[in-house]
Amino acid sequence: MDNETEKLTVLKLTETGSSSIEDIVAKESPLTIVLNNRELVTLLCSPVNLKYLAVGFLSSEGLLQSKDEIRRITVDDRRGVVRVETEGNKEPAGDAVFKRFITSGCGRGASFYNAVDAQGQRKVESKIEIPTLQVLALVKEFQHRSQIYRTTGGVHSATLCDAKSIIVFSEDIGRHNAVDKIFGECILNGITTDDRIIITSGRVSSEIVLKIARRNVPIIVSKSAPTNLGVRLADNLGVTLVGFVRGKRMNVYTHAGRIATNAK
Repeated sequence: MDNETEKLTVLKLTETGSSSIEDIVAKESPLTIVLNNRELVTLLCSPVNLKYLAVGFLSSEGLLQSKDEIRRITVDDRRGVVRVETEGNKEPAGDAVFKRFITSGCGRGASFYNAVDAQGQRKVESKIEIPTLQVLALVKEFQHRSQIYRTTGGVHSATLCDAKSIIVFSEDIGRHNAVDKIFGECILNGITTDDRIIITSGRVSSEIVLKIARRNVPIIVSKSAPTNLGVRLADNLGVTLVGFVRGKRMNVYTHAGRIATNAK
């Protein structure tokens, strides 16, 4: 946890006076991703699992499909640079680099694509079904895993699950980064994302939905809210979107058939 947090001395003010206390905050660092000697983007992130973040980002942006395409990955933790070399020296098509834009993510996320680019994305097909009570149980376990959040209150969390348990877990100052770290770990370690569930602590926007659809994930669950474009895109791409999972309730916005209302 020392790599992700820093202890500071701060002035605490109350109605009755002031005092000097120690506080723990989340670390924030820049990460530059270089694809085949071409600098693509600099992200602001938590300075851990940078290899997973780089690979997950490239996958989410449609620049990397599988581990087989990767020739070499070089990580410079001190400078905050990850270099990825692929077979065939793949580069962004056309003017993709020039239409990069700042996403709705915290941690100043960046992307080369938006919801318009989802028109060519194939629909997610899955027969997975999970009882409502199991969704609540997974979210409860997910919250207990969020150690850095409980310490600092300054990060987002994401996890990949099957219908019974958590498989991969990640935290980052950016909600996009947390999801990309999950997918990067899955790609590099051969973990399938088919018929799986993504749980996130963050808002579900169109960019997040597109990320999970590209990995063929049929269900996304969030403690937070979706956006209108997030809901539309999830509906169009066959993704079950569940939001506001808190306590013993939740809202199912799209493709509700995958959430069984009776416990099994």
